[in-house]
Order: sequence, then C-alpha cells, then structure tokens
Amino acid sequence: MASTIRQRDTQSLATKTKQQQPIDVPNTLDDDDSASDDGNGSLPSFTPPDFTVKDLLSAIPKHCYERSAFKSFQYVLVDFAMVFALWAAAANIDQNFNLSNGKILDGYQGETAKWALWSIYWFAQGLVMTGIWVIAHECGHQAFSTSKQLNNAVGLVLHSLVLVPYHSWRVSHARHHAATGHAERDEVFVPKNKAYVKAKTNPKKVVKEGIVLDELLEDVPIYRLFWLVMQQLLGWPMYLTTNASGQTRYPKWTNHFDPESIIFDVRHRSQVIISDLALVAVAGLLHYVRLQIGWSGLVKYYFIPYLFVNHWLVMITFLQHTDPVIPHYHAAEWNFPRGALATMDRNLMGPIGPYILHGICETHVSHHICSKIPHYNAWEATEALKDLLGSHYLVSDENMFKSLWNSFRNCRYIEDDEPVCFYHDSYGRVARKVQMSEKLVDSGVDVADIED
Repeated sequence: MASTIRQRDTQSLATKTKQQQPIDVPNTLDDDDSASDDGNGSLPSFTPPDFTVKDLLSAIPKHCYERSAFKSFQYVLVDFAMVFALWAAAANIDQNFNLSNGKILDGYQGETAKWALWSIYWFAQGLVMTGIWVIAHECGHQAFSTSKQLNNAVGLVLHSLVLVPYHSWRVSHARHHAATGHAERDEVFVPKNKAYVKAKTNPKKVVKEGIVLDELLEDVPIYRLFWLVMQQLLGWPMYLTTNASGQTRYPKWTNHFDPESIIFDVRHRSQVIISDLALVAVAGLLHYVRLQIGWSGLVKYYFIPYLFVNHWLVMITFLQHTDPVIPHYHAAEWNFPRGALATMDRNLMGPIGPYILHGICETHVSHHICSKIPHYNAWEATEALKDLLGSHYLVSDENMFKSLWNSFRNCRYIEDDEPVCFYHDSYGRVARKVQMSEKLVDSGVDVADIED
C-alpha cells in the first residue's frame, strides 16, 4: 500500500513518539481494485475540511513565524561550501582516473572509475544546487529575513545562478499559493478534465462490470515512461518558456520572460526585466567559465547538475500536488484552508530531503498554510498542525520514485461535474469517495492578493 493519511493523536508534542495509526488509502489502482468511476465500492471516504485560516495559523507556535537573516545566511554559506567542495573534488577526477595515464588508476578500470566518479558528482551537485533553489524560493516568500529588500536581493542572485527568473517566477508562484487545489484557478500542474484528455474506451474489452479498458497509445507503459522522462528532464524549462503544465486558459507561448505576459500586471513588468537582465549576467559568467574550462568542462561541471536540478524540482513539485488521494475543488467548494491542505508531505531519500533540500518535501503542508515560515521552523509547525488536522494531514511514506511513476500513470483527469474531485485513472476509477458536510467556511484568499 502506498500513500497513507496519518491520523495523529491530539496529545502534546511531548508524546509524539507514540505510534500513529495510519489510515491506508491506495495510491496505485490495480486491476483487482474494486474502485469504480461512479463512486461505489469499498472506497475510503473523504469529507472536505472546515478549518478557518485562524484555526490553522493559531495552531502554529508564535516563534515559528520568526525569521532570521543570520540563521538563513548560515544555510546559504553551507550550501555554497558544498558546491565549491564538490567542484574542487571533481577537478581531480580526470587526471587521476582515465584510460591511458591516470595517476591513481588507468586502463578500462580507470576509465570506468572516472565516469562513476563524475556520476556521483552530478548527482550530489544537482542536489546541492536544488537546495540553493529552495532557499531562493524562500526569499520569494519573504521567509528568508524580515527585510523585503534583502529577501529579493538574495533571491535574485541565488535563483539567477540556477537559471530561474526570480521575480517572474515569484509572481506566478504566489498565484499558485493563492489558488492551490482550485480545479480552474491553480497556476501549475492544473488537472485536466475528461474532455481535455479526450478519454476514450473500447467497449469490446470489458475489465469488469462498469469498467472498460482504455486502449489509447498513452496507456502503454513504455510510452508513459518516455513522457515521464521528458517531464523530468525538460518540464521545468518548458514551464518557464511555454507554460507547459500551467493554466490552459493562458494564450499560447505564455512565458516567464516576457514582461507583457498575461501572468504579470503592470506593476510587475520592471521586475520581470530585472530578472531577465540577471539571467543575462549569469550567461556572461558562464561564458567566462567556458573560456577557462571549455565546453566539455562547462557541461560536466554545471549543465549536467542543472539537469538534475530540473529533475528534482519537477519531481518534488509534481508529487506535492499530484496524487490519487489529494482532493481538488471547483469554485463552489474551494476556499483557502481547503486548498492549503490539498498537498502532501513526503520524504526524499532519508536524510537528503531534510538536510540537503531543507525539508521542502517533508514540510510542504505547513508551507502552504503560511509560506513566510522559514524552513528551519517548519518542522515544529508541521508537528503542531498534525495535532489539529488529524486525518486531514496528508503524508506518504512511499518511496518517492515509486510515487512518481504511480501518480504519473494514474492521475489522468478530473470530472467537471464533481464539486470536490479526485484524479481518475484511465479506467475511470478514483481512490476516494466524497462525503460532503453541510457547512462551508469562506475564508479564501483572492488571486489578486499578491505582493508587489
């Protein structure tokens, strides 16, 4: 069983070592599952939460909202120390391990060792660079310090170094936070409806009563795997340049580099230009580095780790908001607290997520409740929220690579006529059934409430 919804006993944090009882909800919909597209069968039920913004914010200890530039800069310095240490270590690979005259090992063993060591460098450097991206992301949320000017200055430098247009993405990301979980208004990983994906079935292949097999080419595993690899390698730059996986109502070729783009208001245009110019400056820096170490060196030291950054970013953000057990809301049932809770905490490779990626996977629910909480305080905020949220706190202990495949394969579309909806797989099945409560707390945050 994959994703779980853990229900925590509402006791003091001092008792948090007590065993929690998970409520298992299937992430993977196998052929033998009894789920069906009409909501019948032995499905776990889901009642939309009715928390207010005050309920959520009051559950978090006040000191968790405190931001410290001194503490935040310590993480920046550690991250850059790791970047330079890895770069310095990699500078010794080729001369010590190669086919003909390696100082430590040569011949085929030397050549094999060389590429094995470069692979380790690419993997490790990609993770560290992603950690730098995470800190820049915090700057965009004004969580780095109490100074808006310092936050934006640091964020502009850090994001530009990993080829992200800081202000441009900051604005679109704020829109995402203002409409998370909204089936029409969310900014990225917007769920497709059934008509959009043009789901078709073949009535000659009945799997079981009421379920027929979708024989579209896109259901062939090798085809799905190909597009998953494309998403992981190119999804991030394609989102920035062509709005891939973004709002379908935006015009074609909407992007994060054009100050006239529909994403931005007039007040944002000068900031978009500043972000573009910062990227030009980084391109100049990379050109200088290329003159020193050549194209092959630049590719090995920078661009391959950059591809790993793309992979981690897409994997992390995709799984934060895409899973068969994560609800989506149409306008009549959406509000800010419900949207903020329509995300899932996960663990990435044991200590790597908490320490190298600053807990962006493990504390994402608290991040959506209040994005100004710095990452080093988000852990305690998360623990406090578990006491309040109970079964409405979504967390998965499934291996994230397995979750990536399962969610990419099974999260196909949502229905337009379901006010609260879950992803359907290609058989039309869902993982949960909705049981509505009678009250709706309207405590939403409008998309217009975005910082300048």
